[in-house]
Amino acid sequence: MKSKILIAVLGTALALPAMVLAQSASDSMRQAGADTENAASSTGHAAVDAYHGTKTATIDTTITAKVKAALDKDDVTRHEDIHVKTVASVVTLRGKVSSASVADQAVHLAQQTSGVQSVRNKLVLTTASN
Repeated sequence: MKSKILIAVLGTALALPAMVLAQSASDSMRQAGADTENAASSTGHAAVDAYHGTKTATIDTTITAKVKAALDKDDVTRHEDIHVKTVASVVTLRGKVSSASVADQAVHLAQQTSGVQSVRNKLVLTTASN
């Protein structure tokens, strides 16, 4: 009788680590699956972000080209030193211009350009000293 109890206790003692290992392996596999799913989701988000970033950069480049063309075609702004930069459809005008009316015309032309959300006027009036 003692030997049967001893065998039962030993059998349980030996089976318990195997059950714990099986449960641990199952948890590890479940976690690995979740990690893989998260990695795939992150990769998908990165691809979407890259697409939107590229799309925004392309739109900004197009806006910059349109504003530069408008400034170059206009008799008032054609010969002025105006630099155009566009970020997220916001146009920034920099450079030196000969008068406030030239700066106003440059801002007006930029504002009238398709796709422009707003214009930041960083133009500086030239004087005899600069």
